Amino acid sequence: MPEGDHRAVIWTLSASNFVIGMGAFVLIGLVAPMADGLGIPPARIGAAMTTYALAYAVLSPVLVALTGSLGRRRLLAIALALFAGGNLMTAVAPSETVIHLSRIVAAAGAGMFTPVTSSVASALAAPGKQGAALAAVIIGLTVAQVAGVPVGSFVGYTFGWRAGFGLVCLLSLPCLWLIWTRVPRGLSIPPAGLSDLGRTLSNGPAMLAILFTATFLGGIYVVYTYLSPLLTDTMGYTRNGVTAALLVFGVGAVLGNIAGGWMADRLGPVRTLLILSAGQMLTMPLLSLLPFADWAVFALIGVWSILGWSFMAAQQVRILGILPERPGVVLSLNAAAIYIGAAVGSAVGAVALGRAGYAALGLTGGVVAAGAVAHVLISRRISGR
Repeated sequence: MPEGDHRAVIWTLSASNFVIGMGAFVLIGLVAPMADGLGIPPARIGAAMTTYALAYAVLSPVLVALTGSLGRRRLLAIALALFAGGNLMTAVAPSETVIHLSRIVAAAGAGMFTPVTSSVASALAAPGKQGAALAAVIIGLTVAQVAGVPVGSFVGYTFGWRAGFGLVCLLSLPCLWLIWTRVPRGLSIPPAGLSDLGRTLSNGPAMLAILFTATFLGGIYVVYTYLSPLLTDTMGYTRNGVTAALLVFGVGAVLGNIAGGWMADRLGPVRTLLILSAGQMLTMPLLSLLPFADWAVFALIGVWSILGWSFMAAQQVRILGILPERPGVVLSLNAAAIYIGAAVGSAVGAVALGRAGYAALGLTGGVVAAGAVAHVLISRRISGR
């Protein structure tokens, strides 16, 4: 396939991941209107995000293994259609129960789609360009944090929360067409089955490497989950200040994703992960020293986000190098580890917050990041890579 066609496929997959990221997280910005519309407490609407995360973590590796014999183009189309259907269910949901069921359906589609996009990007990438290709595919998810979620929230507040999920469905349609017309048939990617999943889960060195994703992101989510109240408590920020800080974090995520692909290709994945983990270990404790001047706070959040979201390309290159014969399985397990890390990090942050207040969050995140440094070193020694 000509290089120009490769790029068209990569950016088609990236645009589709933008829709996946938007549909996965737009609920965060619509909790209040959903709670008002359905007449239930906001906390119970927020629990639908937990349902999505748990469903993704459990279903992604299983479904990727079960669909290993399907052509990649067909599987991508099925997965995105399932994700769109789940969001349509949410848009018309008459009750809280249906919302939870719809988030499970959406998570099943996303759990198949995103790992497969990474395996396709890896298969199409030229030698030495895997990191850049993987970063380009995943950048859609990070851009969704900057643009997709705010846009969906604006639409939901303006036209009703159901319109926010309806927008996700509409955006899925051109992506489905692009996948069917741009992704080539017959991609030579090793097929996977449940036996491959079982062998991977029983492979200690490989699983130790994959679970680094949970350790690394766990440190970030210790603080990120509670960033809004942290800034309100220490800096006195209200809506505008918190929104600006979250926007800076989102822009940093995009820049970090780009930088991570460059670092992975030039420094190697293990060295990149060590640098980023050490950077997180040194950066997050500074958040326990707030308040600072506004410019310093935004600069710190930007650097923290860049360091945090530069890891994904290097991590994917690394685990693909450990088990290159099972790309779909290892990438789906890595995707599941993202949600495990978010859930565990949020829980650890809640404990730290409850026991010692907001000042403990940054320090606790730094300790978890130090564990990520140790995790990389131990994993590298055990795996021999």
